[in-house]
Amino acid sequence: RVQRLTRDDAAEMLALALITKPGPFTLEALSLGDFWGVKIEGRLAAMAGERMKQPGYTELSGVCSHPEFRGGGLGRLLSLFVANQIAARGEVPYLHAYASNTTAIGLYESIGFRLRSMMNVAVVQRAE
Repeated sequence: RVQRLTRDDAAEMLALALITKPGPFTLEALSLGDFWGVKIEGRLAAMAGERMKQPGYTELSGVCSHPEFRGGGLGRLLSLFVANQIAARGEVPYLHAYASNTTAIGLYESIGFRLRSMMNVAVVQRAE
């Protein structure tokens, strides 16, 4: 049910991220770590992956479920799957969530994550 996503899935991944807004997400994330997803009837229904890495730590990132498939446990499934992949390498998984995303925070707390600190984040982009 859970499958590794590749560059062939990039368009669907970006479309899902644009619909769900899991946080800053670009296709460059694919070069930072593995992403996994669940497809239903050939459509990408949910995804999660890895992004930032520091010695001994890897970020669980890009967790999102298409609105048509929310409430079916896909976010939980993929969050646990990716966190377990990270832990199996002897690393500690961590993640970030917008404070306003109480649904995601509730999910993450229910699977064992805890709030470490509040942060202020700015997304900066180079002018073209």
